[in-house]
Amino acid sequence: MALGSLSPKLNIISGIRNSVSARAIGCRCSMAESIRVAAAQMTSINDLTDNFNTCARLVKEAAAAGAKLLCFPENFSFLGARDGESLQIAETLDGPIMQGYCSLARESNIWLSLGGFQEKGPDDAHLYNTHVLVDDSGKIRSTYRKIHLFDVDVPGGMVYKESSFTISGSDLVVVDSPFGRLGVTVCYDLRFPELYQQLRFQHHAQILLVPAAFTKVTGEAHWEILLRARAIENQCYVIAAAQTGRHNEKRESYGDTLIIDPWGKILSRLPDRLSIGVAVADIDLSVIDSVRTKMPISEHQKPHGYLKYAPSHENH
Repeated sequence: MALGSLSPKLNIISGIRNSVSARAIGCRCSMAESIRVAAAQMTSINDLTDNFNTCARLVKEAAAAGAKLLCFPENFSFLGARDGESLQIAETLDGPIMQGYCSLARESNIWLSLGGFQEKGPDDAHLYNTHVLVDDSGKIRSTYRKIHLFDVDVPGGMVYKESSFTISGSDLVVVDSPFGRLGVTVCYDLRFPELYQQLRFQHHAQILLVPAAFTKVTGEAHWEILLRARAIENQCYVIAAAQTGRHNEKRESYGDTLIIDPWGKILSRLPDRLSIGVAVADIDLSVIDSVRTKMPISEHQKPHGYLKYAPSHENH
């Protein structure tokens, strides 16, 4: 399906928040040391062109705000309303859908984190849920295929079985960039802290990317808590771009796009969790160094497998 066909544009509410300089443990960042990043919040639907138009506007907003990296949520380009729709539109990374987003990056001179793209799988019954990083020249720099698939009966909500049409990835991805070392994940990965610990302690990630489409029920309960925990325990910035609002009759996302510093402080979020727009913050890699120096958990960490189970001995 080509992106050139016409469809009505969404009525987009501008959500650019004033940027907040990162601070941690009393350390104030200077503009000379910081770089501006942004995270988009949107309500994707089952229309490739409509979603592309929304993304194009958000790219312009982020670039106008001075952001050098813009992170989009999972399912940014398409969110199906009926079974099988995502498989029907799935494409290879050199197809017109992804190439359109590569052009956006190049034209606006901005890096894009494109989380949760429907990459064509090895057969017509399966796809990959792929997080694609595109640099400011429009070149694809890395791809990460989502490892943990969402097969969950949400309390009081829908039953999800992502594995019925998605093949799980198996490789960790960390990418060097002008903003630091990026650890790449997708949505449900957030509930598996060992993944993030490997990205940080074995592969030296500095910024963790978490594009998501959290359900309303699970988002209300766990979204902010899990994100701040991943930031604190790994001493990394976390950029979490979220889907928000009602996509169709069956599907609703929680929203609340967040940018969090390595001390767990929320640097930026939209005015409300249902806004469509971009959250903007200035991040500084020296803050990471400060936090890690003052709380040197990497030095205190024991080797993997050091914990041994000791069965209790009952008195006879």
